[in-house]
Amino acid sequence: MKITVRYFASIREAIGTGLEPVQTTAATLGALRDELIARGGPHADSLARGKAVRMALNQTLSDESAALADGAEVAFFPPVTGG
Repeated sequence: MKITVRYFASIREAIGTGLEPVQTTAATLGALRDELIARGGPHADSLARGKAVRMALNQTLSDESAALADGAEVAFFPPVTGG
């Protein structure tokens, strides 16, 4: 399936783009994250397990078990703190 992945803040800076079309076989957000980590390089560094990364599916905050569908929009971003 084809989805759109958006990256925000420090993740966008590390990967070098804010938007990327992705062809995937991942069924969930967690599986997609693992596919992107497997690319290596900045994807692996920015999305690594153990790093605090928030995810949204179609503009709704979601956990790793959220199911993907063709045409979905996924966003990855670091946690936001206020002050």
